[in-house]
Amino acid sequence: MSRWSPLREPTEISVEKAAASPRSGVAGVAPRLALTLTVFLAVTVVVCLLAPLIGSTPVHLSRVFDRGIPFAENVDAQVFFIARLPRVVAAAIVGSGLALSGVVFQALLRNPLASPDTLGVSAGASLGAVLAITFHADVTLAGVPAVPLAGFAGSVGALAIVYVLAAARRRGTPGTALLLAGIAISALLAAIGRFIQYFADFTDTFRSVQWLMGSLDVGGYAPILAALVPLTVALAGFATLPRVLDLLSIGPESAATRGVDIVRAERVALVSASLSTGAAVALGGPVLFVGIIVPHIVRLIVGPEHRLVLPASALFGASFLVVCDLVARTILAPVELPVGIVTAILGGPFFLWLLFRRVL
Repeated sequence: MSRWSPLREPTEISVEKAAASPRSGVAGVAPRLALTLTVFLAVTVVVCLLAPLIGSTPVHLSRVFDRGIPFAENVDAQVFFIARLPRVVAAAIVGSGLALSGVVFQALLRNPLASPDTLGVSAGASLGAVLAITFHADVTLAGVPAVPLAGFAGSVGALAIVYVLAAARRRGTPGTALLLAGIAISALLAAIGRFIQYFADFTDTFRSVQWLMGSLDVGGYAPILAALVPLTVALAGFATLPRVLDLLSIGPESAATRGVDIVRAERVALVSASLSTGAAVALGGPVLFVGIIVPHIVRLIVGPEHRLVLPASALFGASFLVVCDLVARTILAPVELPVGIVTAILGGPFFLWLLFRRVL
């Protein structure tokens, strides 16, 4: 039986034992889960509280919450609530969504290099956004403009195409087929996007390139509230998956012998990951490598059991992207870099390390 685990064999055996004995697994994991949530939540809260205070314009909390100063005259409060807080909240949501999707894709495909980026999701979102920008789509839904809506539709649509192509071969979804279909669809959608950009107006092309770099300058709270709707549905799906993902990480045959409905589990996992990724990409654009970096770092800290990995990845993904965005807007202040550039600089070497670690 072929097995995969992002870590070494003893860790894989511990996953199998925990998944095979859910009652003993829950009893053993509960104290570690409480400790994990406490530590990661504390880190996330501290990061999210400090990030809005740091920037080219200094902000003091005492003035932000000073009711004696009218809001129209309180520069600190305006910078905090209008410019920085929405950006920090958006970074936390995008980081959590991409990290959770990365965990699910890696367990489902039993491949440490799987992520929303390698399954065509980012390419689909990019094509949707390019189409909306180039053809000047003037549509809003609940205050959300056309470009994020098109990005969400493109990301979900791309993953749906990938799933249909991979599942058409036989009952269930072969991991390798899904990954290869994702790579092929990514190349095709990227080519279509470049073709459209080539004939587009220069201004539209520039806007498209800006969006493709990833940006968390959401400009308000309406896009954040809209992204929370699909993300909440995705979280409900993720909540049902920890034991299933543990068993699927060992192998689909082993999971099936323990009563897991493979086809249903794969569909729940893919739909949840699609909604999570779509919401994240619609809000922040195609921010690369978060779905690869965060799950692996979390597994190295807490181990491979998904009852720990999923919540820890959500929290660490939030704090990770908040810090990346903080670097993006301060390292060359007053110039702000797109956050996708920072994550790509970090993720490229990390991806190569994973690749050579797996090969060697």
